[in-house]
Amino acid sequence: MIHLDTNYVIGLVTAHSPLQPILNGWLQAGESLAVSAVAWSEFLTGPVTQQQVRDASAILESRVVVFGVFEAAIAARLYNQTGRKRGTRTDCFIAATAICARVPLATDNPKHFLPFVAGGLQLI
Repeated sequence: MIHLDTNYVIGLVTAHSPLQPILNGWLQAGESLAVSAVAWSEFLTGPVTQQQVRDASAILESRVVVFGVFEAAIAARLYNQTGRKRGTRTDCFIAATAICARVPLATDNPKHFLPFVAGGLQLI
């Protein structure tokens, strides 16, 4: 299982995305893909068509992982440990969901997530 950051979800349904060969390779290898409810919400804010939403949901097989109590606690810890930087809260939520699921996170913005590796995040 691999959790996807929002940019990878967009790559699932965007023609000629440079992320598509990577995603297709994972899918062809039988890898399951999932997304946190937080990243899914970012994706849904678009701009996105209803067809793209349906396509992404079908590829993900509706594996949208909830952001609950445990994820909230880890996100707060990540946020506090990395200096409470403005603009990082949503990334903390996404990272915490992957940490709780014990799976790597695929992102096209690794610099946003590198500070969370010390807190247990695996990046792919």
